[in-house]
This record gives sequence, structure tokens and C-alpha cells, in this order.
Amino acid sequence: MDTGSVHLPTAPGARLDPGSPSALEFENESQLAGLSSEEARERLEIDGPNELPSSRPRNVAAIAWDVVKEPIFLLLVACGTIYLILGDVQEALMLLGFVFVVTGISFYQEHKTERTLEALRDLSSPRALVIRDGKPTRIPGREVVKGDVVVLSEGDRVPADSRVISSVNLSCDESLLTGESVPVRKSASAAPADAVRPGGDDLPFVYSGSLVVQGRGIGVVEAVGLLTEIGKIGKALQSVHLEKTRLQRETARWVRILAIAGGLLCLLVVVLHGLTRGSWLNGVLSGLTLAMAILPNELPVVLTIFMALGAWRMSKRHVLTRRVPVVETLGSASVLCVDKTGTVTMNQMSVQNLFAGGEFHICTNSNLSLPEKFHNLIEFSILANHRDPFDPMERALNEFGKSRLANTEHLHGDWGLVRQYPLSPELLALSQVWRSPVGPDFVIASKGSPEAIADLCHLKPEQMDVLFNQVGSLANEGLRVLGVARAYFQESHLPQKQHDFDFEFLGLVGLADPVRPGVAQAVKECYSAGIQVVMITGDYAGTATNIGRQIGLRNPDQCLTGPDLDSMEDVELRRRVCTTNVFARVVPEQKLRLVRAFRANGEIVAMTGDGVNDAPALKAADIGIAMGGRGTDVAREAAALVLLDDDFSSIVHAVRLGRRIFDNLKKAIAYTLASHLPIIGLTLVPVMMRWPLILLPFHVAFLHLIIDPACSIVLEAEREESTVMQHPPRAANEPLFGRRTFAISILQGLSVLGVVLAVFATAHYGGRREQEARALTFTTLVMANLALIFTNRSWARTILARLHSPNPSLWWVIGGTIGFLGFVIFVPFLRDLFGFSVLHPIDLAVCAGAAAFSVLWFEAFKLWEAHRPKPQLSEGRT
Repeated sequence: MDTGSVHLPTAPGARLDPGSPSALEFENESQLAGLSSEEARERLEIDGPNELPSSRPRNVAAIAWDVVKEPIFLLLVACGTIYLILGDVQEALMLLGFVFVVTGISFYQEHKTERTLEALRDLSSPRALVIRDGKPTRIPGREVVKGDVVVLSEGDRVPADSRVISSVNLSCDESLLTGESVPVRKSASAAPADAVRPGGDDLPFVYSGSLVVQGRGIGVVEAVGLLTEIGKIGKALQSVHLEKTRLQRETARWVRILAIAGGLLCLLVVVLHGLTRGSWLNGVLSGLTLAMAILPNELPVVLTIFMALGAWRMSKRHVLTRRVPVVETLGSASVLCVDKTGTVTMNQMSVQNLFAGGEFHICTNSNLSLPEKFHNLIEFSILANHRDPFDPMERALNEFGKSRLANTEHLHGDWGLVRQYPLSPELLALSQVWRSPVGPDFVIASKGSPEAIADLCHLKPEQMDVLFNQVGSLANEGLRVLGVARAYFQESHLPQKQHDFDFEFLGLVGLADPVRPGVAQAVKECYSAGIQVVMITGDYAGTATNIGRQIGLRNPDQCLTGPDLDSMEDVELRRRVCTTNVFARVVPEQKLRLVRAFRANGEIVAMTGDGVNDAPALKAADIGIAMGGRGTDVAREAAALVLLDDDFSSIVHAVRLGRRIFDNLKKAIAYTLASHLPIIGLTLVPVMMRWPLILLPFHVAFLHLIIDPACSIVLEAEREESTVMQHPPRAANEPLFGRRTFAISILQGLSVLGVVLAVFATAHYGGRREQEARALTFTTLVMANLALIFTNRSWARTILARLHSPNPSLWWVIGGTIGFLGFVIFVPFLRDLFGFSVLHPIDLAVCAGAAAFSVLWFEAFKLWEAHRPKPQLSEGRT
């Protein structure tokens, strides 16, 4: 039941937006006309956005400066300087050209990443519900302007300093401004009032950044941006930003190790070259070439791009990433704890069964008649609703009543609402007090959980037993069950508590909420991926087990309830959660205990939530997932992911994408290391063997034009393997540079190095000139790099099988590389600059064949892996 909604009458002819809460009632509806869209646009231009100075995105100049500081840029400049000193102007100018090209690629990558992060910041910024053109409208918090009418509900962040014009039990946590942790009560002021500083009860003002912890209200914005109280003291709001993740720390450690090893090797090359050949300046040039070959400058860029673009891809699947590091964790998720209502089900209610006067009545669309015995039940269930509700249950009850009770005395559009008693954690019932235009009595309608309604009606134990037998019958049909009661009151002063009324029990309403299409298939996919799916609900055990059967949960009849959890010790709970997949009658506070139990068992837990009280569980989970459609601001702020469409299938898509990102990241890292190894070898071996130098700085720069986009663009865009959801979750602490990844990378690099050294040695000792041997070796190395790209697209399928999987970026990189290589080989000016001689078609065929041979072993390894018996996932895992 939605008890945090606010009931808004709208302008004539206007309709409530389906994504907005329902609202408070006003006698003067003109108060709620709000600003027009044109007025709001003009004020936004004059006053500026409603935001505070915070971490701003990097501008173009900042990105360019970061690129210029990259080691590869500095190495290219150093090599060009040495060429100028040696008098080789053409080589120096060519390196300068490479500086611009490599810098351009790095700038494009950084700028694309920054734009992606900025889009995520915009998506995750706070939202506000305002009245524009007489209609409730959700807008970004930064677009709220002075004079806007804002609607506030429990769990919302106040978007701007506002004067409260109406409220129901409204209290706010203003600790961000005052340091006082106790919530303060708010009152309403219809007339304009002078603004006062925050602090103290019964002020008619709410302040930007404070949190609505109880009740509902409507306010008129008085100040935005830097003019708000929080703006005056200079505190900044949270924003999405890149954090140092475990993978980034691991990558930084490897970069440091390789940099130190590379520095020592470079020094060795300089000394060997100087001692054996007598040219120390050329020795420095060889050392710098080796440094360019060793330094894996792509690794940090690859991580940043993969994480940022991964978060962007998830947003396209209706999953907003509020904290980018969670992208790493998704592939490790081993338990998905999900709410039933709205996530597993569609949250589109319909009245299916009624119980009153000892009888049931099954409701069908074909039979619109309703026996007289059930009229009071429906009459008072409607009176316990808002008139223009947002909550799906209230909408279903109102629609049912209007169709069955039309033209009867049981609909009361002319009655006035006097007071509302909201639902609370102690009493899960909501009561509304009405006054009839023709009667002196107050009429009270109450609805809520059957236990709470039975408590309000002070039923005897034997009556309770009969009642809960009927509740069980409805729940076993998979229905959500509400109890309904009524009371009359004649005194002038209404009591403070619902319990002070003399309620009469009227009956039960059973509502059906259909399962979302695709959930059963998504659950099946989770099981094939070794992921335990757990459904948590506040509904009855019978309802929960029925839905569990529909979606294919394992052991749905082994259900634990909230009281069961309260009676269990932690050790017993840890044991039971291993085999229990349905938890019913659970209150939000118990979700935290479930998260801790799963985590104590070593599980990586994803937990969904939408309410204020869900925030602790969302923060405690490895992956907190808030509901975007019906969730509160507090839940969204506590979560790492926001489910924009509230659909369970979207969570499974996110897990699949998380696995894809990690798999592709491993491939990109393996390719990067494998492609650097032959470059290092071709730089180091000739110095040690006293061969002519094979690679010079501009050769290495050319190779970087292939490696950089291949690892950060081509492999990032690769689709997931067909088996990505057919193996257990990876361990959360599984290193990116694991033994298998490292071994594959080293073997790939060594095989390419062996082939290109063999090509050079054959040409060198076979009487070919130095320029011809260099041209053959370099061409083989470039083609071998392309072969590495193709073979690393998939570690499960062969190159030919993977060709059917589209990747437009791949063909741009392949085409560009072949085009540049053709220019270098066949344009005399460039050929001379690179120190090559003319290659004939037979030479190119030999180079291509040698390149293909260098990855042949890995293709054979894939076929062997595909036909090797695989261990099956344990069927015992629940």
C-alpha cells in the first residue's frame, strides 16, 4: 500500500502524470496551478540552475593538458628532440606527426569517457515533483526555479528552500544544516512569511538538502542554488564520479612494476649500445624506443573507458549506475534478493476476491453485479483511499467501486476529508476521517494489513482464528490481502490515535498482481549462471509461495516469515538462507539482517529496495539496487544502481553486462600485454645479438596507433560470449591479471615474437638487405597484431565463428591499419622514412601467413576447450 503518496487535485482537464505521487487535498485548487513552462524557462535563464559549486566535469583544456602529461607523449617528444640533435629532420617531423595522431586518439578516448560520465551525472541528479501548467511533473532538481510549487513525500530530498502551504504530519531531518539529528515538525502557512534560519519545530519552511522523514507536504520555492541555506554555507551535493576501484589499484601496481623493470632494461640497452657500438646518443634513442615498447600506458585508459562505457550501456538497459565501481562487482553477484511487488510483479492491481459476512465473492469482468452484502466493504475501502490515487491498490479499488456501485448511495463525492491517520511501522493501517454534508457524525474508514485491522477492531482470539483461515485461503491464490473497517465518532475533538475509535470489521479484499513477462525466463537464466534468486515480500506466505511457483523459484514452499527471522539466532539464519528462497511478512529492518547473513556465508549480494527504511540494507549489500519508478530519494542515494523500469529482468541484464565487461576487460589486457611483448623483443634482441636495429621510435608509434583503439574501443564493444550466463559467478577477489589471463597473454606475445624474429633472421641471414628484412619483419608484426585482435575477440569461439558477430569498430581499425601500412610500404617517401624497401606480393603473402601462424595454436586451444567435458553447475544450489 502506498502511504507516502500526496494527493493532488489538478487543474481542470489535467490528468495526473503516471509517474507522480498522489497528493494532499486543497479547497482552493488555484493554489496548485504552479508556473507555466514558459515562466519556468524564463526564470531558469535569469536565476540560473538550482545547483551548488561541486566537482565539475573537465573541460577541453583540462583533458588536453592531462593527455600532454602522458608518458607516451613525453617519450615521443624526447625521441624527436634527439633526431633533431642528430640532424635527422625528416624523422623528427614524422615523430611530431605521430605526436599529434597519438594525442588525438588519447584526447578522443578521454573526451568520450568524460561525456559519458557527465551523462551519468545528469541522470543520477536528484529529481523533483513540481506543478507545471497545472500538472504534476518530474524534473531534474537543477531545473527547479523560484515560484515553483513542489510536492514532497516521505523519503524525498527537498530540492530548494520552500514555504510550506499545506502539510500532513510533515517532519524533516535538517541535520545537514543544523547538526541536530532529531527530525523537526513542520507547519503550513498559506500567507507569505519572512524566511527564517533552519532549526526548531513548527516552522513553515523546508530547506534544500533536508530529508522528509514523515508525512507529506506542498511548498512554494523561495530560494534556489547559492541563495538557499545550504548554498550560503557552501556545502556541495553528491555527484557521480570515478572512484579508485580495486581493479584500478591492481592496474596501477602492475604499471609501476613494468615501469621499474622497463627503466632498468632501458638503462641496460643504453649501456650495451654505447659500449658495443660506440654511439651513446643512438643508445639513448634505442633506450627510449624500448621505453615506448614496455610502458603499458593503455592500461589505465582501458579501465576508465570500460567502466564508464559499461555504466553508459547499462543506462540503455534501464539500469542507472550511481557509483561506477559497482560495474566491477556485478559479474560476481551470487545472490539476487528482490522485492515481489513491482519488481517480480507488474504492480498493476485488480480486485479478484472479496470476503464479508462469512462469504466469498469471486469478481470477474464478465459479471459487474455485486451482492448487497459486499457493498459496505467496497464503500469503506474507497473511503480509506485518496480520491485521485497513485497507489495501484487504491486505483484498483476505486475503479472497481465506480463500476459496481455506480448509481448507489455508497459513493460519496461530496464528502469532505477532515483528517488522515497515516500508516506507521507499529500499525500497518491507514484511516481517513470524513464528514458528510448532511450528518453530524465523523465517518472513519480504515484499511491495512488484516492483522492491523483485526487489532483496531479488538477481535477475540476465536474470531482471529477464523479470520486468518480466510486470509490464508486468499493468500494461497497468490492474492494480496487487505482488511477493511469502519467507525463513527460524534465528539468535536478527534483522538490522537486510531485505536481510540470503535472500529467494526467489514471484511477482506483480495487483489491480484500479475507476474511481469520474462521474469520466469530471467530466473531460469540466473540458475544457469549459478545465481541464487531470493524473493522478499511483506505479503503473506501463501501469496509469496504462489508467486514463487509462477516464476520458477526453487523450493518455494520452504518459506520463512518475519516472525521466524525474529526467533532465529544468527548461526541458524546463516544455515537457513542457503536453502530458502522465499521470505514473507518481512519488514524493511529485517532485510539488513538477511543481507548480513548472506554476506557472512561469503555471498556477493544484490538487494533491491524502495523505501526509507530499506536504505541500511541497500548500503550493506554489495550491490544496492533502488527502484527508480516508485523508490524514494533516500533509497536511491543509498544504492549503487537505480532500476529505472523497476523490472527484475533488467537486473539480470545488468549482471550479464557486468560479466561481459569483465570478460572483455581481461581480453583487452591480455591483448595489450601480448602486443607489447614482441615490440620489446624486437627492440632488445637486436642490441644483444648485434643485429641492425629493427624498430625505431616511429615504428613503435605506428604500432600504438593500432594497439590503443583496439584495446579500448574494439574489444570494449565486443558482445558477450554465448556462455556468459552458463558458468558460476567469478570470485569477488579474482584478479584481473590472473594466472590464466597472464599465461595466455605471455604465450600469445611469445608466439608472435618467435615468428617475427624468425622472419627477420631468415631474411637477414638469407642475404636480404637491412631495409628489406626490416620491412618484412615490421609488416609481419603489424599483421600479427591484427591477428591478435581477431583471436582475442573470443576466448571460446574461433576467428571464423566470431566473424558472424557484428562489431563496426573492428572493421574501422582493421581498414585504417591496412590503409596506413599500404601507404608506408608503397609510397616511396614514407617507405624511405621508415627505412623499408619494396615488398612484392609474395613477400606480403609470406608476412600474412606468418602472422596467421602466430595465433594458430590459440585457435586450436579454443577447439580443444570446446570439446573438453565441462563440470556441471550443482543442481543443489538454490
